[in-house]
Amino acid sequence: MDSKHAPSPVTADRLMRLLALTLIVSVMNATMFNVALPRISLEFSLSPSKASWVITAYIVVYAIGTVTYGKLADRYSLRNLLTFGLPMLAFGSLIGLMAGAFWMLVLARVLQAMGASVVTAASMLIPVRYYPLAARGRALGMTATGIALGTAAGPIISGIVTSVASWRLLFLLPLLALIALPFFRRELDGAAGTKRPTDVWGGLLLGGSIAALLLALTNSSLMLLAAGLLLTALFGLRIRFAREPFIQLALLGNTRFSFALLITGLSSCAVFGIPFLVPLLLGNVNGLSPLHTGLAMLPAAVLSALLGRRGGTLADKYGIGVLFYTAALLFASGFVLLSWTAGSSPGLIACFLIFGSVGQTFTQIALSHTLSGTLTAEQTGVGMGLYSLVSFIAGAASTALIGRTLDFGASGRWLNPLHGGGAGLVYSNLFLALAALVSLTAILYAVFAAMSRRASRRAGAESPAG
Repeated sequence: MDSKHAPSPVTADRLMRLLALTLIVSVMNATMFNVALPRISLEFSLSPSKASWVITAYIVVYAIGTVTYGKLADRYSLRNLLTFGLPMLAFGSLIGLMAGAFWMLVLARVLQAMGASVVTAASMLIPVRYYPLAARGRALGMTATGIALGTAAGPIISGIVTSVASWRLLFLLPLLALIALPFFRRELDGAAGTKRPTDVWGGLLLGGSIAALLLALTNSSLMLLAAGLLLTALFGLRIRFAREPFIQLALLGNTRFSFALLITGLSSCAVFGIPFLVPLLLGNVNGLSPLHTGLAMLPAAVLSALLGRRGGTLADKYGIGVLFYTAALLFASGFVLLSWTAGSSPGLIACFLIFGSVGQTFTQIALSHTLSGTLTAEQTGVGMGLYSLVSFIAGAASTALIGRTLDFGASGRWLNPLHGGGAGLVYSNLFLALAALVSLTAILYAVFAAMSRRASRRAGAESPAG
């Protein structure tokens, strides 16, 4: 815990509860419009690809915003960043509420993402800055609870609102985040970070590369992929030769941090698989409406929220490794069970989804806890921003690959001998592949743990006490 940010435990817990409530609104804002896309397409006479810009524009700006706010948090106080971000979220929501043309709707989503991404950055930084390592799991469990509740409530509220009223009313909900602003300003300190200059060109190159790569994934464009790789190469040159680079070379040279980012990326491919694949299975194969799909996924999300804090406490009491391996076991078991039942009773799918959903929540707590432990106080802002960024890019790659696989349909053989084939075949194979991916991350985490033990022994041998 940084000595600059050392409130009393009561103040820190109060701050985390406030952050969890704000996260519910932020996450709901990210997920609600998926359900509303058919109504938006109909009103503005849009093709599916054009309508998807409501989602794509938000994801791209949100991903850039998380790492940018993380970097800015090394220089400016979180209180001031939230004072900028939350009103920006509200401003974008007001534009969306009055949008009479599609370009206004896309602009509204861009402004919303510019504001909402500060909440994600804060959810990574406040547990790291305000809690010691031994108590950090409980704090991260609170953020996981907010994320799980927002994920559960978003599709359900969107389904109800779009069924009985206008999709524009969805823009009213993010305005609630403004209520939290005076409380954040009261609880957060105003201490600024270092006064080093901000590498604007480095930030622009990083933002451009993120945008190009995410758009390449969502639009299957080789030209955008080439542009993204070129901008990434230029960014690499920039941080190598700039006096004060956007990302310090020492951070990227941190082997444990880089290896933890690799595990994060692979895990995120599986984490994003559940909210993308399960609704498609329930809608396309089981024939459920968006509202009933949300209700089927509700028990898993609620249990994940209830157990999120318990998972964080487990990490504090028994170690992060115990939580991660527990998460991997639940996560992989959930995918195997979903592979077995894909296309069968929605009730069975809803029950087995609980294993995967709780495993997903525990995985996110364990990885953010693990990665924060590899960073110095000066590196937490941009380091945790990179954690969020890698999660977004890996998730986008995963959903794009899953979508392409679904496009090929159910032709071919099934990989799970317990599944009988039929309409759910391709989903069964995908769930089994995700279970294998989770198993791989568990193996890599064991390698990471061995690396950490060796580093600790070397540090002990080199210390004067050693």
